[in-house]
Amino acid sequence: MTGTNSPRATGATGAPRASRPSARELIEAIVDPGGWHGWDEPVEITTDDPEYRADLERARERTGLDESVITGEGRIEGRRVALIACEFRFLAGSIGVAAGERLVRAVERATAERLPLLAAPASGGTRMQEGTVAFLQMVKVAAAITDHKAAGLPYLVHLRHPTTGGVLASWGSLGHVTAAEPGALIGFMGPRVHEALYGEEFPPGVQNAENLMNHGLIDAVLPHSRLSGVAARVLRVLCAGTPAPASGPGPVAGEHGRRGGAVSGPAAAGAGAGAAEADPGAPGDVPGGGGSSAGGGSERGGAAGPAGGVSAARDQAALAASAGAGGAPGGVEGGASAPASGPGPVAGEHGRRGGAVSGPAEAGAAGRPGSGASAGLAPGGAPEAPGGSMTSAPGAPWAPGASGVPDEDTEAVVPSAEVSIRASRRVERPGVRDLLRVAADDVSPLSGTGAGEHDPGLLLALARVGGTPCVVLGHNRRSARKGETAEGPGEGQALGPAGLRTARRGMRIAAELGLPLLTVIDTAGAALSREAEEGGLAAEIARCLADMVTLPAPTLCLLLGQGAGGAALALLPADRVVAARHAWLSPLPPEGASAILHRTTERAYEVAARQGVRSADLLAQGIVDRIVEEDASEAAEGPGAPDIFLSRLGQLLGAELAALRAQDPDERLAARRARHRRIGLPR
Repeated sequence: MTGTNSPRATGATGAPRASRPSARELIEAIVDPGGWHGWDEPVEITTDDPEYRADLERARERTGLDESVITGEGRIEGRRVALIACEFRFLAGSIGVAAGERLVRAVERATAERLPLLAAPASGGTRMQEGTVAFLQMVKVAAAITDHKAAGLPYLVHLRHPTTGGVLASWGSLGHVTAAEPGALIGFMGPRVHEALYGEEFPPGVQNAENLMNHGLIDAVLPHSRLSGVAARVLRVLCAGTPAPASGPGPVAGEHGRRGGAVSGPAAAGAGAGAAEADPGAPGDVPGGGGSSAGGGSERGGAAGPAGGVSAARDQAALAASAGAGGAPGGVEGGASAPASGPGPVAGEHGRRGGAVSGPAEAGAAGRPGSGASAGLAPGGAPEAPGGSMTSAPGAPWAPGASGVPDEDTEAVVPSAEVSIRASRRVERPGVRDLLRVAADDVSPLSGTGAGEHDPGLLLALARVGGTPCVVLGHNRRSARKGETAEGPGEGQALGPAGLRTARRGMRIAAELGLPLLTVIDTAGAALSREAEEGGLAAEIARCLADMVTLPAPTLCLLLGQGAGGAALALLPADRVVAARHAWLSPLPPEGASAILHRTTERAYEVAARQGVRSADLLAQGIVDRIVEEDASEAAEGPGAPDIFLSRLGQLLGAELAALRAQDPDERLAARRARHRRIGLPR
């Protein structure tokens, strides 16, 4: 046996597999034509073992390679990217000393040249012929990857069939974003070793790509034909927080150049709805062009997953089908700039689908919807001071919970607590998925914690919101049960400890890559169950709070709807907080607070009014910085009406995020700490 886990020549389901592409063929399919430049120095055979020497010589003759890995750089849609890949036909892709050293040198070079790194392992693990010293190569490869990520550089992984053993347990499991090919066998202990050690076959349906995605271990199941387009989309977001590397060898079409000229969406999305149906779990798997949603979308297209599927696949498919975010970054619908907007609604701001690329979206500046004056920015690019906003006031000219008091800046009528709470619970009220569908580009949903947990109550994605690249994490608001009204706290989707651990994964990505973090609060409350308590719900809320107040990345919170209890609090401590008019925040659902104070839920709205839960009350207390009005024509009536509100909201969020990125990091973090230190004190 060569690798620790060399499998039989079958797929994860036991069926014979079609011939897999070689490492060279895979790279040719990923990089732009003519753009590949290898980095590998020749490797000599030094072993004194005649049998091992013969194995190496046969592998070289069979593959045309001198080792099991190849490294180098290419361009993916014009962007320089370093690549490392295993050749499984070379001794099962196993890693010995020479292969390990080659990998480390490639990673170190990618770090030195500030290149994003894409890894495509296919390996049985450690090379048994070289023993323990080969086994320890995984340590130095993992160390090099860790240094690469610590330098703020993206690391993407595409797990190929099969990936097992020490390779999976080191550089195969450290990606910021991880995909796998359909049907790939992925597991620590390969089936052959398990059978030899335990005398029985490994349980079927466990070590395959689809099952691992459903359990939050990988983010996508992605065929090779779509890897280039999806990788390009992910890198358009992840690379936005890092300086561009110096131009290397090969043709340069600009950092955002595209094959074939102007772009209306990544190549992976070119098939429209069909593409989404073929692989709903792929990061950024959203139909391109036109700004329309993909129709339908199966729960499990392409390679079939476990019978019946699970919530992870459904969530990925739903977002893929709904997020019509295929437009090129920076474009404006019709090619025109959005009109300047003041405090009130802006007509005609329906997103950026179909426009030409005007330049790197990292700029997040003039000429983009949601930037400059078009989203309430001061001429210098900074947001208006707290207290100046779509709707804001420096003080509180009304009593908490008062009804019908005009807002001083906009003369809008401030709704009562009851009106806002009822509005926030309406079944048709838009949530975070709708926000991404309307106001975001390059949407790449991620699955779970990356450590074996998935919680449908939390959505994590990479995206450009209002033109600004960011990490998005938000409460995944679900539709109410049939016949449910706005009289109660709503069915919603309770957030459990796994969801909070998923949120913390998003925080880590933002911190490592210097990307802004956008949190979206819209929750009826945290999960109340034995599983949640035993899973450490309270401790995870505490860790989220600690992470949010100390996170080095810029942070923006959107209070979009309901904000009940610790599940809402966990995502709140940001540099800036924007609230929809009918959003609210309270220690408990109002019914719970009423039960504590009056032993009945009948006085819920009265209690909420006294507690000061409304967006207007939060603004007066300095908890919220801006309020976005929800005109009845926008937020209530007509099938497309909410899109106007969401588009305007997205532009404002993009401007806020861009302004936060422009601030001095130390000053921004100090201001965040001071902001929360003075909550509740006289203003």
